[in-house]
Amino acid sequence: MQTPEGLRLSQTIRQNAESFQRLCEGLDDETASLAPPGRWSPKQIVSHLCGPDGIGHMPMLQAIVREDTPRFDIQVENPFFSDKRSRMSLEELLSEFTEEYDRIADFAAGLSEEQLGRKAHIPMLRESPMGEYPTLAVWIEVLGDRHLGMHIDHMRQIMQSLGIVAGIGRPEIREVPEELRP
Repeated sequence: MQTPEGLRLSQTIRQNAESFQRLCEGLDDETASLAPPGRWSPKQIVSHLCGPDGIGHMPMLQAIVREDTPRFDIQVENPFFSDKRSRMSLEELLSEFTEEYDRIADFAAGLSEEQLGRKAHIPMLRESPMGEYPTLAVWIEVLGDRHLGMHIDHMRQIMQSLGIVAGIGRPEIREVPEELRP
């Protein structure tokens, strides 16, 4: 049964995913494969947001509904940039991203209050304001709003480092700095 909270979460996810997609419009594969020293490339950011290759985020969310307080050891700062994903075009990665976040949004929209209140055990969140036992609603909010929002800002920073003026529509490439060229 749909709930106002599930619908709100779904709408937030869709809006943030659309913002991320717009940010990437017109970014070509060559530029999307470049990375400033010690930072991720745009393709790695998209890969990270898609979650583990071939799995995504959905199994974790579904487990919270099915199991009593499942434990998850999150791999922070893992770009999940497999060999397969490294060979994908940015367009293909963005398609995977869109499909993943559409699934998450659809999933959130269909959750009941009881399901949204189910908890997971995520030890890495122990020191965070949400604690190590977040509800499914909180975890979906983290994935679709906080995490995705953080990586929208991250992508803007990387694009700026690559000399790309980010905005809606086709990015304008000023000039890729010499140290970032292949």
